[in-house]
Amino acid sequence: MNFKRSIATLVLTSLLFVGCKEKETDIASKETAETTAPKVKKEIAAANLQTASFSVEGMTCAVGCAKTIQEDLTAQDGVQKATVDFDTKMATVTFDKTVQTPEKLTTVVEAAADGKTYKVSKMKS
Repeated sequence: MNFKRSIATLVLTSLLFVGCKEKETDIASKETAETTAPKVKKEIAAANLQTASFSVEGMTCAVGCAKTIQEDLTAQDGVQKATVDFDTKMATVTFDKTVQTPEKLTTVVEAAADGKTYKVSKMKS
């Protein structure tokens, strides 16, 4: 009788652990899918496209500085594409002129990091 109880308890406990792990895995995979899903950008009419190029002073590395600034610019509403070249210290941004302005882009770059590190100059739009 004790043997049957022990086996029943063991089976029940095993089912609980397996059942919980499956649910945790499902939850974790959903959370991962939600956080890694790319943000869908609206299409920008060709007539509204504008490109701005400018110099970014204060960058000290390609990964920590240039990539971070590029990601910050790309994340802005109305920005179709942003590239930041560490070697030339130049950024080029293609954006919707009805949503963004060169001044707003300047603010995004200069606000990155501690707000004192990067300076935008030689804006051409």
